[in-house]
Amino acid sequence: MTSLRDAAMTSKAWPFEEARRLLKRAKARDKDHVLFETGYGPSGLPHIGTFGEVARTTMIRRALDLIGDVPTRLVCFSDDLDGMRKVPENVPNPPALRAHLQRPLTDVPDPFGTHESFGAHNNARLRRFLDTFGFDYEFISATEFYRSGRFDDVLRRAAERYDDLMTIMLKSLRDERRQTYSIFLPIHPETGRVLYVPMKHVDGTEGTVTFDDEAGREWTLPVTGGNVKLQWKPDFGARWAALDVDFEMYGKDHAANTPIYDGICRTLGGRPPEHFTYELFLDAEGHKISKSSGNGLSIDEWLTYAATESLSYFMYQKPKTAKRMHFDVIPKAVDEYHQQLRAFHAANDPDKRAANPVFHVHSGDVPQSDMVVPFTMLLNLASVAGAEDKDALWGFIRRYAPDASPEANPQLDRAAEGAVRYYNDFVKPAKVFRLPTEAERAALSELRDRLRGWDGPVDDEALQGVVYEVGRERFDPMRDWFRALYQVLLGADQGPRFGGFIALYGVRGTADLIDRALAGELAGNSAAV
Repeated sequence: MTSLRDAAMTSKAWPFEEARRLLKRAKARDKDHVLFETGYGPSGLPHIGTFGEVARTTMIRRALDLIGDVPTRLVCFSDDLDGMRKVPENVPNPPALRAHLQRPLTDVPDPFGTHESFGAHNNARLRRFLDTFGFDYEFISATEFYRSGRFDDVLRRAAERYDDLMTIMLKSLRDERRQTYSIFLPIHPETGRVLYVPMKHVDGTEGTVTFDDEAGREWTLPVTGGNVKLQWKPDFGARWAALDVDFEMYGKDHAANTPIYDGICRTLGGRPPEHFTYELFLDAEGHKISKSSGNGLSIDEWLTYAATESLSYFMYQKPKTAKRMHFDVIPKAVDEYHQQLRAFHAANDPDKRAANPVFHVHSGDVPQSDMVVPFTMLLNLASVAGAEDKDALWGFIRRYAPDASPEANPQLDRAAEGAVRYYNDFVKPAKVFRLPTEAERAALSELRDRLRGWDGPVDDEALQGVVYEVGRERFDPMRDWFRALYQVLLGADQGPRFGGFIALYGVRGTADLIDRALAGELAGNSAAV
């Protein structure tokens, strides 16, 4: 019988495809471990893109753990030596920070007063963010990396090969930028500011740079010991060389720079890592999500309505395809995630299990789903029940599934809580009921009468059959019947499989709901269409 490892060696799931590339690289290099890296700019809060990058990288890492015998590490690198270019508006007493503009973030006082610097404060938030989701990583601060001497060998090599590195960079710059550009950014010995000034001389033998500061004074500094930092593109490639990084993924907006990063790394004596370029997330209007503009979803917003695993599932799906990330993707993501949980445990075939997204969401340790009611059905239930808390939903859930309880079904309990919030925040404000047409009224009346006289099992399939029989006699195409049910009874254009809704809400309750709709109570006595 095929083992899971054997299945992984041929699986088309993208984490396994990337893992096989890395395994081949590791064998060719005879390296004792594989190093994954992900970078972070600590000038802002960790965001959903940070989560996605680390989650996806972890999926590949765990896939490699399954198919290979080589140890793996994940480094999260914080670019905290960057100068503070502007004062954030969301910090206490912003004017107090103006005197520290262009100083490294780790030299800027912490406006919150909790850490030794603003950079340390933001790094702590990053680490707390990563720890919350249980990521396994090593943290590296750029400040420590530069100032401790860990970067010195590569920085000396950068001074020695300055002209070659500049040749790579200048090809990518506009004419006016070329006149003042240098791969090195000196940190002023007196002001501590990161300076964007041209170099008068770079001494590769001595490992020093000579420049004039903004006041016209000449300085000569060693490139080692944190006296200079590299511009961000050279820093990207130099970091790969210094750490011997084997894998790094980044967004499509970085893709054009890949030849630059690779060229820098090779020039500095390193071997560029394997790359994985993912597509960007879009907001409701199809625009790129930006943490500065605040469009799209945040991590906290997603977790208000759904569990982390559903977000990981969403991140897994088609990473090379641009996807809308707006509130309306949450219900589908939750239900698809639980469908895949059930499919995983129903499949005895290792090939199918290796191809299932939840294998990668859970690093192979896949839990059982306890969602006896889909999230979208919970939303519809919240709608007709006018639920203000999850306890109102549990009354219906227990009748539908007597063995279910918040204790025995914690996933369902969490989903019920999220569904009530989601309903009140998004569904309820957008609900628009309408009165039925004459044809729809006749069909609804028959459905009500059949439900009043129902003595069969309260079963999704049996009740769906009744709904279908009533509609088949009157509607062609049938979708017009189901659309009428949703619009007249639920105030929405789409909805659940209606037999399942009747079983959950109750046969008598659904008959009463139809009576209210026929009486015009749901539509507020508006004119029929």
